[in-house]
Amino acid sequence: MSLRDVALRVLPARLRPLALKHRELLKFGVVGSVAYLVDNGTWYLLKLTVLEPKPVVAKAIGVILATIVSYILNREWSFDTRGGRERHHEAALFFAISGASLFFYTAPLYVSRYVFDLEQPHVSALSQEVADFLFGSIVGTVIAMVFRWWAFKKWVFPTADARAPRRDRKLGKLVPYTGPTGVVDHTPSKN
Repeated sequence: MSLRDVALRVLPARLRPLALKHRELLKFGVVGSVAYLVDNGTWYLLKLTVLEPKPVVAKAIGVILATIVSYILNREWSFDTRGGRERHHEAALFFAISGASLFFYTAPLYVSRYVFDLEQPHVSALSQEVADFLFGSIVGTVIAMVFRWWAFKKWVFPTADARAPRRDRKLGKLVPYTGPTGVVDHTPSKN
């Protein structure tokens, strides 16, 4: 039994069709959760050690590492049937959009620290950490996530059903697959 089957069995019956309909968004959310852990784990590790005086730089490094993880997981799992571009073009667009979203990740933290002065000695250490978490981890992540979801579907993976599902490519199954042209292709995708 696959993980997907287990997850669907746990859901109430009336939510299953909704989960199947929005599976791409749900997968994107899971990938985002993994990237969130990589981002924040790296950020806190750096900002509480070697980059203590530079929390925005530490956040940027965490976002960059999380972006690399995100590309691999999104391409191979979240958007496994989407495509429409050559891989190098797709990767370049993914990282360009992720680079642009770096602004959305770090701007709220910058505003918190340097516009609202929510840093020591203006506030307590606890207040600084709470503000950093709220602005850097919550507000920035939500804004960037909405932007990335929209941009990835629009520019990076624009064509739905451009590739056979990953499980069919992996197994080398000869499954009837209707590509973006609408023509049935009986060979596994080589992507």
